[in-house]
Amino acid sequence: MAGNPPKRKVSRSNTRSRRAQWKAEAPTLVKTVENGKTVYSRPHQAKVVTDSQGTELFLEYKGRKVADV
Repeated sequence: MAGNPPKRKVSRSNTRSRRAQWKAEAPTLVKTVENGKTVYSRPHQAKVVTDSQGTELFLEYKGRKVADV
């Protein structure tokens, strides 16, 4: 269901100043060290586990397998 129609025209400057408040945020990253390499990953997200050739094997979360790829 749509809201009520506007009572009056919104000026261009008001529209643009409102839109200017929307800003992209940098994703939060967690720094971990795995096998001597520093890895940055997003918190609370499953990680793709790969073998030595780079083939994706499964998804892992908190050290447990959660899904097949």
